[in-house]
Amino acid sequence: MKISLAEEMRGIDRKAAQEYGLQTAVLMENAGHRAAEAVEELLGKPAAGKSVIVLAGTGNNGGDAFAAARHLANLGVRLKIFCIGDPAHRTPAAEANLATVKKMGMEIHELDSDRVWDRLTVSLRFADAVLDGVLGTGFCGELRKPVLRLIELVNSQCKPVVSIDIPSGVAADTGAVSTVAIQAAATLALGLPKVGHFLCPGAASTGKLLVDDIGLPLALLEGKEMRQTLLDDALAATLLPLRALDAHKGTCGRILVVAGSRGMTGAAYLASLAALRVGAGMVTLAVPESLADLMEMKTTEVMTVPVPECAPGVMGGDEALSRLLELSGGKDVVLLGPGLGRAEATGEMVRKFATYVEMPLVLDADAVYAFRGHLKDLPRCKQVPVLTPHLGELAGLLGKTIEELRGALLASVREAADRLQCVIAAKSECTLIAYPNGEVFFTTKGNPGMATAGCGDVLAGAIAGIMRQTESGLAPLAGVYLHGLAGDLAASREGEGLIATDVLAELPRALVKLRHLQAEMA
Repeated sequence: MKISLAEEMRGIDRKAAQEYGLQTAVLMENAGHRAAEAVEELLGKPAAGKSVIVLAGTGNNGGDAFAAARHLANLGVRLKIFCIGDPAHRTPAAEANLATVKKMGMEIHELDSDRVWDRLTVSLRFADAVLDGVLGTGFCGELRKPVLRLIELVNSQCKPVVSIDIPSGVAADTGAVSTVAIQAAATLALGLPKVGHFLCPGAASTGKLLVDDIGLPLALLEGKEMRQTLLDDALAATLLPLRALDAHKGTCGRILVVAGSRGMTGAAYLASLAALRVGAGMVTLAVPESLADLMEMKTTEVMTVPVPECAPGVMGGDEALSRLLELSGGKDVVLLGPGLGRAEATGEMVRKFATYVEMPLVLDADAVYAFRGHLKDLPRCKQVPVLTPHLGELAGLLGKTIEELRGALLASVREAADRLQCVIAAKSECTLIAYPNGEVFFTTKGNPGMATAGCGDVLAGAIAGIMRQTESGLAPLAGVYLHGLAGDLAASREGEGLIATDVLAELPRALVKLRHLQAEMA
């Protein structure tokens, strides 16, 4: 499924009218009907006799709310409609639907006096639910004072809200919230989901996300001009070919993991085991020589190799570089960085190795840090590297603050992947996987419990471990999906108390679930 920007969705609406003869009135009718169904689902059947407050702005979002009110009235729902904004600015389609509900005798109020605001306050207190049709996907910037007052009032009453298309106050293209936004229990995305449904703070206001095509032609909803895609179950099922009957450990991926430093051996352990847990055939772990004996005892299935140190427990220097290049021979993938440390010598070694090595490369954590101030070196890698930074690491790499990055996350990640000629798996509440050609994928898996040390190391290992088993360009998608699914499986038992080894342990079950999904969709 595609994810649209606001202007892209407007373009789809225009094409629906111009090329297919689908006028706004038809789409608004479909949107209103589905919004009424969403409210009914929220209320629980039977909906008759229950009380719903409908909030409508002057745009087509308000028109959708008026259309929904008509369908709710036919279900026997008791309705009160409150309109906000200058009636002179109401769109023709919204005005037409408002005229219809007036003829049906519904209770309608314009929020133009203190008396009406008081009436709304009392009505909200006794309402069973609220339908939010105040602002649509065209909103960005600052809220006008009356709308700000309305949103704060609705949120203060703690009533379940269904928002049409996007919660009022959320910027559709970024998820930004300037002051406050409606806290929805459910949001009905019209046509396609929007970027703001997945990125915080907008994602935290969305509630349960419902998506309905409202009758728009599938060809428009799958347009190639939209370069945002949802990494859902249907897409995930296409990413990983079935393993051949004559497979052996040499054909399933020989992975070199360069990781670990004093006090950070856990990162090396997690990344190495994750590669095996997603089906890699052999994993060799290169660690500073003084830590090799420890890792021999800590790992069983992983082979360990000592690498020359520049300081106790710190990898770096020309001898280490030569040894790593030697070890990389015959390997299918190299994962570089988990717990490697940030010594100057280590960073220099990382940059040289990354530009010398011939095979696919995954750069995580301290390997990403090594390129701060050295961005020109990344495009020199012989193959397109995969970077797996969290937002702090990505902000540092790009010379931005986290706040600046978050303010335009999609645009920043897309631009960075193009400029640095790399694939970026930017870890956040919704991990984004951006490719140099401008394509960006949004994950559907993962949970807040995964905000714990070591989960990123598991992700890096999963991506590296699966790279030989599929097309290398698809490995970041498959790795992110399996990692998030494993995290969800772990959270179902451990909740917010899960730790990285719980996610690691669930990777095989996630892989089994993906195989079952493939069989179901075959």
